[in-house]
Amino acid sequence: MRIGELARRVGTSTRALRFYEARGLLAARRAANGYRDYGERDVRLVSEIVALQQVGLSLDDTRPFVECLRAGHATGDSCPASIAVYQRKLAEVAACIDRLNVLRATLETKIAEAAERRRTHSCRDDRTESRDPR
Repeated sequence: MRIGELARRVGTSTRALRFYEARGLLAARRAANGYRDYGERDVRLVSEIVALQQVGLSLDDTRPFVECLRAGHATGDSCPASIAVYQRKLAEVAACIDRLNVLRATLETKIAEAAERRRTHSCRDDRTESRDPR
């Protein structure tokens, strides 16, 4: 199949496919006329790349999954290197969640402190603000 058909089948662009090829993730065979020629195996490889990027993996992170598929495994995450990528990404997500939880707690504290200041000083401030300066 030609590049346009592959792009349509996997839901990506021809530009992305050329980029994958330039990065060594996709190897196109060339027809006699110079057009790229792809097979069903390429559909599986690119589908894997697209799916992994949709869950937050970088293009470089997809390399072990592609290599695993090229080695003949039924899934890209059958190999230890792929599982290691999942584990590293999960650790990154957990660290991000931890940072966000700290940020949330800090903001909750600041809101509570601001509300307390507003409560204890609001009577005086409200009277001052509501007075007509005329």
